Order: sequence, then structure tokens, then C-alpha cells
Amino acid sequence: MESEIVYPSSTESAVIGSRDPITDVMGLLRPRTVVPAPLHAASPWAVRFAPFPHVRLGVVVDGQCWLSLDGLEPVQLNEGDFYLLGHPPPYTLSSSLDEMPARPATTLARNTIGRGFRIGNTLDEDSYTCSVDFTFDASDATVLLDVLPRVVHVRAGDPRGPLFMNLASLLVFEIESPSVGKSLVLEHLAQIILVHMLRAHAHHTEQPSGWLAALADDGVGAALRAMHADVGRRWTLAELAEIGQMSRSAFTAAFK
Repeated sequence: MESEIVYPSSTESAVIGSRDPITDVMGLLRPRTVVPAPLHAASPWAVRFAPFPHVRLGVVVDGQCWLSLDGLEPVQLNEGDFYLLGHPPPYTLSSSLDEMPARPATTLARNTIGRGFRIGNTLDEDSYTCSVDFTFDASDATVLLDVLPRVVHVRAGDPRGPLFMNLASLLVFEIESPSVGKSLVLEHLAQIILVHMLRAHAHHTEQPSGWLAALADDGVGAALRAMHADVGRRWTLAELAEIGQMSRSAFTAAFK
């Protein structure tokens, strides 16, 4: 049976005075999660992934690897690093940037045995990564995807690093565990990690957070939250500006 976290509706959030843009996002999009098999690899190795239409989240549990998205500079991922990919183009995970043939991830998936993908000699394993896919209702997904960069990278040395390491430990434990309730725990845990990644992105001063930042804004954000709470209403500029406690001209400029 598919598990689902039940979020309060936008109207319910408005009634209880919610000013939380992340809750608004999660309540609107209602993500569904899939936990792919973890990847165990021994150098040299490279895996090529096809484009993914929604969001993929990953963590380097042990070792290090390179993340190379088409059209972007490669990113080195070290042990304890998390990454979030918004609507990623084709990309490669590899042990180094040296030219080598990359194995298609789809081929590895077909040959998966036991608890994950394995490349090379298990005794020489020097990289272990786990990833989670999030899918959304196609009509709403662009609300989030359009404001996310292609890569959100949270390093182990980030102030939130210890928290993320604890979450990674729980994720790995559940992925490798045969215990009852595994799928339910993974569903909830993966969404908790997604929330923390969105928080990390929204508070990163070097990454504009667009619509997420606007929701938290005292002026425009108040108006957006009101619109979320009553999407069927024909809102006027005067009403929205009043809610935001701004003049109509100032509200219009900020809204754009």
C-alpha cells in the first residue's frame, strides 16, 4: 500500500496562521518518493543517468565522487555531502574526471542483485552513494522546479552538516534494513530530508530563492499566502496590496 504524508490544506494553514513557505510548497505539490538501489563502486567507475523530470536527492555515504551535469561545471562530492537536482539534464557520477566509458544507469538497474548496484570488486569499494527520486503532479511541478537551481549542494562542513549526517545514517539504515514498515519510514524520512534541503537552499545567500523567498516575505508573501488559501477567489490588486500593507505601485513592483 502506498504511504502518504497528510499535510494541512492551504486553507487550514491560513486558519492556524502559517507563515511557512516550505509547508506551503509541500502541501501544494504532495511529493511521492522512490528510493533507488544504492550504488557501491570501486575505482575507476562512471555511471550515466538519463534526464529526470522532477527532483532527485542524493548523499555520499562513504568516499567521494564527481557529479557532472551537462552544461554545468563538475562538482566534487565528498563523504557526507548531499545534493539535490531540480529537473536534471543527463548527468554522470564518476570516481574521477578522466575520460572513461560511463555505464548507463538503466543497464545497472536491470542487473541489480541484492541491496544495490555494484561496480568493481566489493573488497576495493571506495564510494557508496544513495539517492531518492521525488515525483509531483505534472501540473504543479513547475512551481518548485522553476525556482530551484539545477544543483543544490550541501557540504558535510555546512553548519547543518551534523544534522544531515544523522539523516543520512537513518536513510542508509532503512535502505539496508529488512524490517517491517521499511517503505513507510523511507517515505517519511525522504520527505524530511527534502524539507531540510529546501531550507538550506532558501537560506543560502548566494542562491536567490525566487518564489520560496517571496512566500516568506512580509509584504508579497502575505498576499501569496492569502492567494494559496483561497485560490478560487478573484483577487484584486487593491486587496492584495492591502494584505501586504503596501501601496499598489510598491506591491506591483515587488510582485514582478
